[in-house]
Amino acid sequence: MKPAVLALQAQLDKLPKTHSTITKFTADSGFHSKANLKFLSETPYDCYVTDTAFRSRNPLFQNSETYQTKQAKKRKKRSKTGKTCYPITMFQFDQDALTCRCPAGKMMRLSSKNAVISGERGAQFCGYLNDCRHCALQSQCMRKSLGKQQGRQVFFIYKNTKDFDHMQAMKDKIDSSEGRRQYSKRLGCVEPVFGNITVNKQMNQFTLRGREKVNAQWAMFSMLHNIEKLRNHIK
Repeated sequence: MKPAVLALQAQLDKLPKTHSTITKFTADSGFHSKANLKFLSETPYDCYVTDTAFRSRNPLFQNSETYQTKQAKKRKKRSKTGKTCYPITMFQFDQDALTCRCPAGKMMRLSSKNAVISGERGAQFCGYLNDCRHCALQSQCMRKSLGKQQGRQVFFIYKNTKDFDHMQAMKDKIDSSEGRRQYSKRLGCVEPVFGNITVNKQMNQFTLRGREKVNAQWAMFSMLHNIEKLRNHIK
């Protein structure tokens, strides 16, 4: 994200500053990370970056049958067995005491307090084999049949209470009425550009190799898109 924002800033600096406006920057959940949000907080832009669960927190989608059905299909597709299991939100994790309790109320074993997954440090817990084997919730808690070595495993990322939590701050911003209103504009100003270039112009992938050639190809299609917009505006 940083190179894209710096390139945007270079383009904005070339524009004449006739009046003071605040540039708004939106991005989808693929860019929601600690590093990106910390960098954006240091820019002069009003940024809105969603996380993967922002729609599930929106009251408008909680009672939407279409949304719930779509999410259920996604969960089923991600699972090789087609089964869904209890998410980690149903497990009670105490960061101070480093304890975890499963949905059945059983304490879980701390298998690692310094586990690192996808660059994030946290605590990893594992259900006791005897508890999982005789648990009435086993079919709902585990996708695969219980193995001989271990029960259900869960991983919790540590929350650093000393540092400012940029990710939580962005979630609160997105969940606000103003945040939802601003991000909803993305559907009308950003997504049509991708749709026009990939569908109408049939540029689904780059046909060149190398950063300079790829940048030139993208600039050419972007220029074509802008010329088309000018033509439609003149009409």
